[in-house]
Amino acid sequence: MSPNKKTITIIVAVSENNVIGKDNKLIWHLPDDLKRFKRLTSGHSIIMGRKTFESFPGLLPNRKHIVMSKKLNKNFHKDVTVVDSFKEAINATEDDKNPFIIGGGEIYKIALNFADKIELTKVHHTFEGDTYFENINEKKWKKIYEEKIEQDINHKYSFSYLTYIKI
Repeated sequence: MSPNKKTITIIVAVSENNVIGKDNKLIWHLPDDLKRFKRLTSGHSIIMGRKTFESFPGLLPNRKHIVMSKKLNKNFHKDVTVVDSFKEAINATEDDKNPFIIGGGEIYKIALNFADKIELTKVHHTFEGDTYFENINEKKWKKIYEEKIEQDINHKYSFSYLTYIKI
């Protein structure tokens, strides 16, 4: 990798049937996965769609928020960069060598063409939902890490962390 190359990372949690959300909300609550999300994305740019941004209770600390939207005014929030395209979003990450794509469904579809890495949490349960993540094409992506977390008092479902890199 050249010193100026960015590693664009998709970070996503999916169910066994590839559901990622319903009614613009997360369906499950996995505290360890939320901690992992915070640890991985802190200090980085996070790129998302408008609906994902609107689902937050507020700004996520220690991250640059970049929202892809055709509907939002560019100056709608002083701490959020609003862009029209994925290329603009990546350009807005400036010197961040590892920006993260955090959703939603439409943004993930676009990002799959540009991403270098996927940090995926697989929730070992099926859910009803209205937003999905595409199946990972194993001809384009190689799994380099997997760790299973068993269901416990804090986690209603077992889940696995999977890391993929583009081949």
